[in-house]
Amino acid sequence: MEMPQSPAHAASSSPFLDPGTHSVAGSLGVLQLKRDHLIPAILSASSADSDYAEGKVVNTRFGSYPHSTLINKPWGTQILASVVDTGSRSKKRKREKADNGDDNVDADRTGLVKAATASSGFAHLVPPTPETWTLCLPHRTQVVYTPDYSYILQRLRVRPGDHIIEAGAGSGSFTHAAVRAVYNGYPTDNSPQEGTESATKKHKGSTGQGRVYSFEYHAPRAETLKAELASHGLDTLVTVTNRDVYNDGFCLDDHAEPNADVIFLDLPAPWQALKHLTRSPPSAAVLNSVASDPSTPTQTPQLSSTSPQQQPSTPFRSPLNPNRTVRICTFSPCIEQVTKTVSALRSLGWLEIGMAEIQAKRVEVRRERVGLQEEGLRGANAAAASVQEAVQRLRDVEGRAKVFHGLQKEKQQQVMRRAEAAKRGDKATLSKVADDVADEDLEADDGGAMKKARVEGLPPSKHDRLERAKRDLESRELFKEGRLVHRTEAEIKTHTSYLVFAVLPREWSRDDEVEARARWS
Repeated sequence: MEMPQSPAHAASSSPFLDPGTHSVAGSLGVLQLKRDHLIPAILSASSADSDYAEGKVVNTRFGSYPHSTLINKPWGTQILASVVDTGSRSKKRKREKADNGDDNVDADRTGLVKAATASSGFAHLVPPTPETWTLCLPHRTQVVYTPDYSYILQRLRVRPGDHIIEAGAGSGSFTHAAVRAVYNGYPTDNSPQEGTESATKKHKGSTGQGRVYSFEYHAPRAETLKAELASHGLDTLVTVTNRDVYNDGFCLDDHAEPNADVIFLDLPAPWQALKHLTRSPPSAAVLNSVASDPSTPTQTPQLSSTSPQQQPSTPFRSPLNPNRTVRICTFSPCIEQVTKTVSALRSLGWLEIGMAEIQAKRVEVRRERVGLQEEGLRGANAAAASVQEAVQRLRDVEGRAKVFHGLQKEKQQQVMRRAEAAKRGDKATLSKVADDVADEDLEADDGGAMKKARVEGLPPSKHDRLERAKRDLESRELFKEGRLVHRTEAEIKTHTSYLVFAVLPREWSRDDEVEARARWS
C-alpha cells in the first residue's frame, strides 16, 4: 500500500470533513472493490515515480485503475478498469537507458498516455470517511472498529467544540472518528490561544474549537500517525504526543492544554493512568489503594497511609476542564482489567460507573426465490416450492423413465428374436428383424423426427428445462420476485473489548453555590 504524501490543505478542508462533490488531485480517495475490501490512494495527476505510461496506477484483483481515471469524478462513480502499459517505463527499460548513457531518462514523463478501457473489471470511487478508513487503514495495532467507536462517542456525549484525550492512538481509527465528532471549524490566527482566559471562557460555553489530544507510547507509531494526519488535512485539529502517560500524565507544555471534556483510554493498564485524571492531587492513601493489588504490574511506589505525602516539585495541574462534567471510557479486552479499572475509578471519585460490551452483527436483507422454475439460475433455490410441484416433478421423472425402459426392452427383444432366428435358420424372421433395424437407422438419419413423434407428449428433459429457464429469464423482473427475507450474517463476530464508562462531576465550591443562588433564585 502506498504511503500518501501530504497535500496542500491550507486552503481547503480535510476530505474527511468536507470531501466536496468530486475527487480532486492531491486528495485522498477510496476505491471500493467489495463491501469490506477498500483501497485508499492519494490521487496524483503527476507521472513522477511511476513505472506506468499512464502515470500512477492502483492495481487490484479486479483490474488496474490509473489515477487519471479517478480525478475529477463524482463520488460514488463506477470506474471501469484500464489496460496499462509498463513496457516503456519499467525498471528494466530505465536500466537499459542508463547503461546506454542516456541521461534524460525521465524526459518522457511530461505527458501521460490516455488509459484504454479493459474488457472487464470495475470499482467504485467513494469519499474518505472514518468508517471507510477503518476498513482500509494500514494496521499497526488492533483498531477500534465502527460499531465500538460509534457507541463510545454517543455514550460519552461528544459534540462539536469538545476536547478529547485519547491515550493509545495505535493505527488512528478512533482518532479520525473523534476529530469528526468534535469538529466545528479550523483554528485561525485570531483565535484565542488555548489556556488563555478568553479561550477558557469560550470553551466553558462549548463554543470553542474542537480538538483531539492523542497520546502514543510507541515513538514510530506516533510519527507515522502524525504524517498520516498531515496527509489527511487533520494535523491542525489533532495533537499527537509521544509519551508514557502512566508516569508523565496528560498535561502539555503549552498553556493549560488539553482542558479535556472527554477521555478515551485504550491502554493495557488504564488504572495506572487514572491518577493523572483528577481535579485535585490525590492523597497518599488514595494512591496506595489504587496500587495495592499485588498482581498489578505497576511502577507506582507503594505509599504508606501513615507516611507523610511527598510534596511535588511542580504545582499540580489538572488536564480536565474545570467548568464541565468529564466523561471517560476505557477499552479493555479482559475482565480482570475491568475489575482493576473500576476499583481505581471508585477510589478516585468517579461516579455512574458501568460496563458495556458490543457484539455487532450485520443483517443481510435480500429476496429469496424458490421453485422449480429457478433451475439452473444463480442466486435462487431450485427446490420445489410446494407439495404440488414436488409431486408433478416425480410424475414427470417416472413418465420419462417408463418410456425409456420400454424402448430398452423393445430393443432387447429384437436382439433376442434375431439370435433365436439365426439359431433356427428362420430366414423370414431374420428378414423382418433386419427391416426393423433398417427402420431404426432411417429414423436416426432423419434427425430423430420419428422417434420424437413416438415420445411426443412426454415431460421435457433437464436440458430442455434449462434452455427454457434461460429464455424466460430475459423477460422476468427478478428484483420483484421472491420473498423479502433477512438473516444475520454467517460469520459470528467474536468479543472485541469491554467498555467501562464513568462520570466525574465538576467541583462545586461555596462561591459557586452563592453565585448559582444569586442567579437563579
